[in-house]
Amino acid sequence: MPQEPGPQADLRPPARQEPPEPPTLGQRLAGLNIYLVGMMGAGKSAVGRPLAEALGYSFVDADSVLEQAAGRPIPEVFASEGEAGFRELETAILDGIASWHSLVVATGGGVVTRAVNWGHLRQGAVVWLDAPEAVLLQRLRADPTPRPLLAHSDPAARLAALLQERRPLYGQADLRVDQGGEPPEEVARRVIEALPKILHPPTAPPQRPIALVDRDGQRHASLN
Repeated sequence: MPQEPGPQADLRPPARQEPPEPPTLGQRLAGLNIYLVGMMGAGKSAVGRPLAEALGYSFVDADSVLEQAAGRPIPEVFASEGEAGFRELETAILDGIASWHSLVVATGGGVVTRAVNWGHLRQGAVVWLDAPEAVLLQRLRADPTPRPLLAHSDPAARLAALLQERRPLYGQADLRVDQGGEPPEEVARRVIEALPKILHPPTAPPQRPIALVDRDGQRHASLN
């Protein structure tokens, strides 16, 4: 006769293992800072706030930090220190910001003009918010914020010249997001949709030790 199962036997089917939840975009970023670059009027601050909220990040406006550090508005810094002095301070501010993590940073329009700044920007992901010249000019005319670089008899011509100079520099960004006057929340959504394209999965470690070959053709085991 077949024996009855002992008291320790478990005849229940094994529990179904649910697949792990895929990591969120914020988790995949792992604290990587997002730097928004683009011309004045591109909406970097306006887009940066909803973008930071969606990612669970903090938002930083680099120009506001600069004004706090200088103790005066940017036009006064330009007036007393000139553009060269302003750029030096801007680099120092960016250096400090780069030591933090999990930030969305709205940068000044000219931050891309100094090579040293790219060393800081490249520590994170750089997103270029591009907009047509007509949209930029319309926004700037409606914005009461003083713009020292547009204090010109022909602001439209000055803006066109700055765009011609800076577009190749903005083009070095990791990601370009075009916009045409949409609400900031919509542009932030586009950034979120595009960010995964520039994130790479971590490289898996080698399954077997790597063999090293010296000048004589002798193979040696690596430290793996």
